[in-house]
Amino acid sequence: MCRAKDVDFSVCVVEKGAEVGLLQKVDNNIGPPISWFHVILGAHIISGNVFEPRALDELLPEWKQEQAPINVPVSSDKFWFLTKDRAFSLPSPFDNKGNYIISLSQLVRWLGGKAEQLGVEIYPGFAASEMLYDANHNVIGIGTNDMGLAKDGSKKETFQRGVELRGRVTLLAEGCRGSLSEKVLRDYNLREKAQAQHQTYALGIKEVWEIDEGKHKPGTVLHALGWPLDHKTYGVSFLYHMNDRQVSIGLVVALNYHNPFLNPYEEFQKLKHHPAIKPLLEGGTVLQYGARTLNEGGFQKFFLGGAIIGCSAGFLNVPKIKGTHTAMKPGSFGVASILTSLGDLWIFESKEGMLAAEAVFDVLHEGSSMEKYWDGLRNSWIWEELHKARNNRPAFEYGLVPGLALSALEHYVLKRRSPLTLKHGKPDHEATDVARLHSPTQYPKPDGIVSFDVPTSLYRSNTNHDHDQPAHLCLRDPQVPERVNFPDYAGPESRYCPARVYEYVPDENGEPRLQINAQNCLHCKACDIKDPKQNIEWTVPEGGGGPGYSVM
Repeated sequence: MCRAKDVDFSVCVVEKGAEVGLLQKVDNNIGPPISWFHVILGAHIISGNVFEPRALDELLPEWKQEQAPINVPVSSDKFWFLTKDRAFSLPSPFDNKGNYIISLSQLVRWLGGKAEQLGVEIYPGFAASEMLYDANHNVIGIGTNDMGLAKDGSKKETFQRGVELRGRVTLLAEGCRGSLSEKVLRDYNLREKAQAQHQTYALGIKEVWEIDEGKHKPGTVLHALGWPLDHKTYGVSFLYHMNDRQVSIGLVVALNYHNPFLNPYEEFQKLKHHPAIKPLLEGGTVLQYGARTLNEGGFQKFFLGGAIIGCSAGFLNVPKIKGTHTAMKPGSFGVASILTSLGDLWIFESKEGMLAAEAVFDVLHEGSSMEKYWDGLRNSWIWEELHKARNNRPAFEYGLVPGLALSALEHYVLKRRSPLTLKHGKPDHEATDVARLHSPTQYPKPDGIVSFDVPTSLYRSNTNHDHDQPAHLCLRDPQVPERVNFPDYAGPESRYCPARVYEYVPDENGEPRLQINAQNCLHCKACDIKDPKQNIEWTVPEGGGGPGYSVM
C-alpha cells in the first residue's frame, strides 16, 4: 500500500478492536507517540465484569488513592442451577473475596488518563488494517486503513491516505479474535509451532439496567448454569449489582453449539423471563446493550519482531470467568507503565515492571528477541493460574452433566492438580450441524418490558458506522451463503449475530439472498468465528466506527 508518510516509534501496540497505540520512550532519538481506534477511550470495551485487582495492584499500587472507578466490592457470591421454573442453589466454586464489580469501559478510560499523565499521547480514530514486514519477513509495524473512501471504493472529499507506523517492537493486544492477530497466527503457523490446539470461543451478550432502589444490593454476584440453554450447549449466565442502582445481566453461549437454529440473542431474552430474575428487572430501565466474543481455549506465542498478548492470545480463565487481570499482566497495560527514561535507563511504576516492558527494554537496548517475555510469563503467577484452569472448558465437550461432574472432580478433589490435560472438540465452525438434524426453534415475541427486539437493543448500544464506506464484513466467496449456508444450515448467520447484521431477503425471483447490514455491527466477531465455511472475514471499518459503550 502506498501511504502518505511513515512514522517511526520504539514500541507499537495494537489495542482492542484494532486500536493503534504507540508508546513513547522520552528521548530525542525516538519519534512522538500516537494511538487508539475509537473516538472515545473504552467505547468498544465490554465485559461482565467481576474484577480481580491482582495485576492492577502490581501496575498501579496506589489505584485506590487515585480514584480508580473500582468501588463496589463483592459482598455475596451465589451460584444457581436453573430449570425453566426453578433456581437451585449450589455451592459456589468461585472465590470473589477481594474482587470488585466494575464497568471495564470506565476503567479503560481511567487508565487512558493515567497513560496520558505518564507521557503517552493518545490520538483517537486510527484503525490498524495490516501488518508491515521487512525483507526477512520480520514484523516492523502496522499500517492504518485509508479513510474517506465511498462504498464503491472511490475517494470522497474527506479522503485521507493511511499511514505506516513502524515500531522496533510490535505488540498485538486486540482482544478476542483480533483481525491482525489472526493474520499473524496464520502467517507464522504459531499454533502449529507451539503444538497448541485451535482456539474455542463463546459469545457474551449483556445489558446494564437501572432498577428500583429497594431491589438493589450493591456487591451481589450471581452466576447460573442450565436453562435457557439445552444440556448439550455450554454456557453461563450472570447478574452483578453495580453502583448507582445499576445491575449488569448477561448470557455467555459457547460457540461450539450444534443446533443451527439456536439464537443466542433470543436465548438471552428468555433468560430475563425466568421467575427468579424477572421480578428484579420489572420496573427498571435498560441503559445499554452490547455483545462480544471471548476466547475459552488458551494460547500464547511470539512472532519475530513482537508478540501477541492478553485476550488476543487467549488468556481467559474460564472457571473464574475472568480475563481482565490475566490480560493486563502479560503487558497490554504493562508497557504503558513506563514513566520516563534517564539516558538508557527505563523506569517502571510497579516493582516487577511487568513482563512486556522488561522484554521491550531488552529488545530495544540489547538486541535480543522477545523470548525473555516468554520465559518470564512461564515463571509468573499467570502461567500457574491458567495451567490449573486448563481442563474446565473441554470438560463440557461431553455435555452439561458430565462437565459439571468433571469440573467438580477437578476443583474439589484434585484441587486443580490433574495430571491429565483434556482436549477441545471440533473448531466452533465445524461443530454446527446441518439443519435437517434439528427442528426450527420458536422463540416468544418480546414483551417490551424485560425482553426486546434487536433494533431496540441496537439503539442502546450506540453503534454507528458511516454508511458510505466499503463494507468491513467481507465474503470470501459471495455464492456460499445462497449455495451452502441457506440450504444446508438454514442461514445460521441470521441467528448467531446479535445485531441482525445478516438477513436473508427475497431477490427479484423470490429466492433468498444474503443482505449484510454492516452499519449494525457491534464488532463482536461471532461471524468471523461461527460461519460454517469460514467464508466471512471481519476487517476494520474506518476508525471511530462501532459501538459506543460507556457503562459496559
